[in-house]
Amino acid sequence: MAQAPEQRNLTLILARSFAAQLATAVFLLDAEGTIIYYNEAAERLTGRPFIEGAGNTAEEWMGRGRPLDEEGREVPMESLPLGTTILKREPAHGVTMFRLNEDSYQRIENVTFPLFAHTEDFVGVMAIAWPLDENRP
Repeated sequence: MAQAPEQRNLTLILARSFAAQLATAVFLLDAEGTIIYYNEAAERLTGRPFIEGAGNTAEEWMGRGRPLDEEGREVPMESLPLGTTILKREPAHGVTMFRLNEDSYQRIENVTFPLFAHTEDFVGVMAIAWPLDENRP
């Protein structure tokens, strides 16, 4: 017998509907840090269609090329805005360089904020990102 798809919280359903309407890149992750949606603008930003990223954890997603800080040092997940929001359940902001291919990086500014179904019921994260400049090695 086939397993029924996982039921999502109404807050995440509404966040996905909202994200789908935006021209800015938006990523939605559940409370465990699994990617549950990203919009067309995020597909263009990352060069990866949603079908490739759906169901990946944030850690798996970033495994293809560790994010770098402004000085070129690798940034651990917990130090990224996304990691801060997942761990501390609070908004975060930052600039990070993400690998686009073998020798090209893109500076991305991003803001993340927690999503709650109720005051203490953390259900996920919304991350909004935009490029700061052209690709650079």
